[in-house]
Amino acid sequence: MMELTFDNAGHVAGSAPDDVVHFGHYMMLADARMNLFSVFDDLKYDRSDVDMMSPGMRRHAIQKLGEAGFKQVSGRVLHNAAEDISCHIPKFHALGSSPFDITRYTPKRARDYYILTPTQTACQIIDGYELEEAVTKLEALVKQQPVNVFKLRDYLEDRDAHRAFTPLVGHLMAVQKEAVASEPLQRRRALS
Repeated sequence: MMELTFDNAGHVAGSAPDDVVHFGHYMMLADARMNLFSVFDDLKYDRSDVDMMSPGMRRHAIQKLGEAGFKQVSGRVLHNAAEDISCHIPKFHALGSSPFDITRYTPKRARDYYILTPTQTACQIIDGYELEEAVTKLEALVKQQPVNVFKLRDYLEDRDAHRAFTPLVGHLMAVQKEAVASEPLQRRRALS
């Protein structure tokens, strides 16, 4: 049974805003300030891969959150009535859509959570934090859950936060390459 309790504001109790909380090998609370759950699926990506929740990722998230009292109330929403907290799996809109826009059409309350792929999580972090803090958070993310760095780079836009991040893409790729080549990631398999 997954232990997950929340404070009055809907944040995971007992964790600091910068803590990463793991729920097994494939799911984690990647960002407590932005309320982002990230579900890991694969070690290697091609830039042309579609960045969306696979059926295995969805099943895993539903099972793990179910252990914490969340019930699936629709295809994309899990709700914990006792805590009045919902977890949203944003709808994938179209081939070629930017992972930076995944939450655009899925509003949530401040106490609610998004369930995202690692790449979508990385995009939210880039847009949600100043450069130095974003890089620190992304380094921690890719050491646990690889992201599609090529897709992320392809979708960087012509705006300040993205222009500042562009020169650091190579660094992020190097950190991820080292993590994927060593334990514990080295032996992980995709969710089925």
